Amino acid sequence: MKLSAPTNAVWGVATALGVVGILGHFISIPFVSAYAFWFLLAGFAILALACLLKGL
Repeated sequence: MKLSAPTNAVWGVATALGVVGILGHFISIPFVSAYAFWFLLAGFAILALACLLKGL
């Protein structure tokens, strides 16, 4: 299995989700704080899939 680098757009979305998840954990944000773990997990999953699937 060969890994490939994610595109800039996918990397940006994954990073944004991760940052929102981390901020939601430390700062009280109405919707985000309740789902901070899931935001972080979604960002990581998107980034991992983008590395595994070529062309994303």
